[in-house]
Amino acid sequence: MSPLPRRLTAEAFGTFWLVFGGCGAAVISAAFPNTGIGFAGVALAFGLTVLTMVYAVGSISGGHFNPAITVGLWLAKRFAMRDVLPYIIAQVAGAIAAAAVLYAIASGAPEWMPGQFASNGYGDLSPGGYTMASAAIAEFVLTFFFVFVVCGSTDKRAPAGFAGIAIGLTLTLIHLISIPIDNTSVNPARSTGPALIVLATNPEPISQLWLFWVAPILGGGLAGWLYPKLFGEA
Repeated sequence: MSPLPRRLTAEAFGTFWLVFGGCGAAVISAAFPNTGIGFAGVALAFGLTVLTMVYAVGSISGGHFNPAITVGLWLAKRFAMRDVLPYIIAQVAGAIAAAAVLYAIASGAPEWMPGQFASNGYGDLSPGGYTMASAAIAEFVLTFFFVFVVCGSTDKRAPAGFAGIAIGLTLTLIHLISIPIDNTSVNPARSTGPALIVLATNPEPISQLWLFWVAPILGGGLAGWLYPKLFGEA
């Protein structure tokens, strides 16, 4: 196992790439005049960031890039409790740094306004006007299945070398389902970066951030706890 500082650096790099690539696609490319990539393009961008970083640094840190995955793997007894908080801090730091760099780039466009800046939300902040309850259920269920796929695809009985593909495609599918609901989180670090960066101009995302910590952590934690009970080695 790599030393903790090296693993934390890998987690920060991986989470940076996830937020910069996924939120960058949403902020810069999704609605670009005439040729925007739309929801499907943003969904693919998020999936590709995870897929590429799992193969780039997954062998160093395990490739979590998400507090919900870290908590889920701890409850699945695959990750040490002592490293949970350091991993989450590294992930959040990477997400904030990515959002800051993305803001610096996006603000260079003429008459650009940050608006919601790819932050997550319900009610007025939901692309489809979905309620808090809808967002909470979606985040819980989708994070549950995301972490469940992580547990299954990284199981030592699974085919070697394909976990990154399964995880990346699952995240793409999750975004295809839920971008209209709340801009899709399933990752508290991803939600924190954009919400903090636009706090000065739009404080509403930070007021709703609690949901995008609580629901994913609960959903991911349940998946991590349940997977070995249902499908652990007999």
